[in-house]
Amino acid sequence: MSNALDRWFGLSAAGTSVRTEVVAGGTTFLTMAYIMFVHPSILGAAGMDQGAVFVATCLASAFGCLVMGLLANYPVALAPGMGLNAYFAFTVCGNMGYSWQVALGATFISGILFVALSAAKVRTYLIDGIPSSLKHSIAAGIGLFLGIIGLKNAGFTVDDPATLVTLGDMTKGPVILAAIGLAVMTALFAMRIPGAIMIAILGVSGLGFVVGASDIDFSVSLPPSMGPTFLEMDLVGALSGGMASVIFVFLFVDLFDTSGTLVGLAQRAGMLNKEGRLPRSSRALMADSSATVLGAALGTSTTTSYIESAAGIQAGGRTGLVAVTVAGLFLLSLFIAPLATSIPGYATAPALIFVACMMAGGLRDVDWKDVTEYVPAVVTALFMPFTFSIANGIGAGFIAYAAIKLLSGRYRELNLAIVAVAILAALKFAYYS
Repeated sequence: MSNALDRWFGLSAAGTSVRTEVVAGGTTFLTMAYIMFVHPSILGAAGMDQGAVFVATCLASAFGCLVMGLLANYPVALAPGMGLNAYFAFTVCGNMGYSWQVALGATFISGILFVALSAAKVRTYLIDGIPSSLKHSIAAGIGLFLGIIGLKNAGFTVDDPATLVTLGDMTKGPVILAAIGLAVMTALFAMRIPGAIMIAILGVSGLGFVVGASDIDFSVSLPPSMGPTFLEMDLVGALSGGMASVIFVFLFVDLFDTSGTLVGLAQRAGMLNKEGRLPRSSRALMADSSATVLGAALGTSTTTSYIESAAGIQAGGRTGLVAVTVAGLFLLSLFIAPLATSIPGYATAPALIFVACMMAGGLRDVDWKDVTEYVPAVVTALFMPFTFSIANGIGAGFIAYAAIKLLSGRYRELNLAIVAVAILAALKFAYYS
């Protein structure tokens, strides 16, 4: 078996071993397992059955990891993406008023388009055409969007008719527990303890159970039925005129988030070629896009590559056996659905805030010496949380970038991709805002 794995994944050539790869896979899984607890809660806000979402999450993640490991041979794990799940639940189903079935249809279509772009290699033009400042600010803006959701779920902020938001009651038990969770989570992460986010979520949940703040089901059982979400996507509704911008956001964010994550992880693992490019990139993107298609059919939002895979790489993981190990652990996790679906909101809210803090770091890579770069970047990041929409932030950012470059006489820095997105965003604001 060891020799067979060596031949398939090229373990010896990569300077690693079966044991190292399996340990690295376990490390990666621990750092991202929080998605099993957080994701059903977020999509549950859209009216979806949390048990079915939990199963869809595990299956879509396992499938994406298997394709990434066996086809692309990269130590990169996949799962439903944070940020896009919030856009799915709170913007598309919340503010825009679409049903979760229509949102799943849009996710499915965006996945099909991603598959086509990956096969046709059009993605290279699209990725290279978007300015670096906007790429970084989109990631940061999504982080801030997650942050405001986390603050709300924890009870740190509440609505106020005079100031829109204000400080919540900091003496309430769930608010105190959420504060403890965030502090513990950050401290564990600072000490480089694998699974810091998941440990804090489970710890705070257990503490809440002890003090009577919530009921937790620690039993092991067969996976819940997928009936409530399986093949429930509404493709006809997703093809209506108003959903075009939603499909674009799903596709756009997934495309750039995945590409950036893959390049960043490959660079850390020393896997980029002499030209600084990612070998087998089409296969890697195919894993992401095909998992999104399957995930939508099963009943979950966009599946994407996880930056938490860096933990496994740091532990020595260098091949697809890491991803295959993560896939196996997601499948085993199907039997802890009662625990995953009973985790209280005050325990998962700190994870949203913590992920927001990490994603906000993207703003450090913006060119702060060029006003025509940093103003559109900040506009992008601010619009997302304060209009409660990722789509609005992307649209406003591209419009600002194109307008500022044009009015400042630097129109040569614009390209077709920027202008096209800016025009589409302007039409969206004019007719669908």
